[in-house]
Amino acid sequence: MNTSSLITETKAKFNFNLAKVHIKEKYQNKLIVAEQGGLWKITPELIAFASLAVDEAIILLDTYENPVEVNRVAFLAKISSEYKTVMQEYLDEWKKLKNIR
Repeated sequence: MNTSSLITETKAKFNFNLAKVHIKEKYQNKLIVAEQGGLWKITPELIAFASLAVDEAIILLDTYENPVEVNRVAFLAKISSEYKTVMQEYLDEWKKLKNIR
């Protein structure tokens, strides 16, 4: 293997890793939503907690650690839908990135 091919391969790997970090941050930022008086980072744990709770209204700490009472059913529908949409977009972009590599 010669020096120029090593340099080319290294640059390609660096660009791939940089693009990977960029799209991860891009989609993590899309998982932050304002809903029912709070700012939320949608995570699988938040969705699971909202799914398992039995009360109509639940009190959660938002991103700023403020307690917010939310309608559990409406909140769960919103965050589940948003999570599914964003993660599908993330997967689609990830597949494109892997094919370019």
